[in-house]
Amino acid sequence: MEQEDLGHLRKSYQKGALHVDDIQNDPMTFFKKWFDEANHTPAIEEANAMTLSTLGLDDYPKSRIVLLKALTEEGFTFYTNYQSEKGTSIAHHAKVGLAFFWPALERQVIVKGEASKLSAEASDAYFQSRPKGSQIGARVSDQSKVISDRSIMEAKLEALEIEYADKQVPRPEHWGGYVVIPQCIEFWQGRPNRLHDRIRCQLQGSFWNIERLAP
Repeated sequence: MEQEDLGHLRKSYQKGALHVDDIQNDPMTFFKKWFDEANHTPAIEEANAMTLSTLGLDDYPKSRIVLLKALTEEGFTFYTNYQSEKGTSIAHHAKVGLAFFWPALERQVIVKGEASKLSAEASDAYFQSRPKGSQIGARVSDQSKVISDRSIMEAKLEALEIEYADKQVPRPEHWGGYVVIPQCIEFWQGRPNRLHDRIRCQLQGSFWNIERLAP
């Protein structure tokens, strides 16, 4: 592969500023403010897309995009197959990382926390709120498992569409939600001359220690 010079790819960040006092010892409420702004920015198609990083059974970190489905005082909620690679990684090592990047606002948020399963009742409630096609898809896919051909899934999908044509699709026991309870939330706002604003909030008991970091 011919080497391509990417050194010239850069932009000047100048859409906002971030101050320690903006957060007021409540980073979850401040995150909700930023999230709402991102969610109402037309240039951002999926404000709830977040990078989830886990430590695998092979001791390598792995990152992938998942969707934030709830934000509460407790933490950040997403749903997946518990038997998937991410699910088995979390069972092995529950400390995870989340990252949100909203380039249209020149903002990034990085979260460190611990993931734990939601109750079966909470997972049931969310599962039943999903479109029926998504419900069936959760039963079709043995997520992260090797398959010989896509036609295997398509045939299983067709069979399940017939089976559940006139009845409710039950949630698979191996599918459900996690909540990531944050221990550290770092807010990043792009600024000119690469002197970006970085504010780190670390939980210490019931108190958030909030401090500015050099970019």
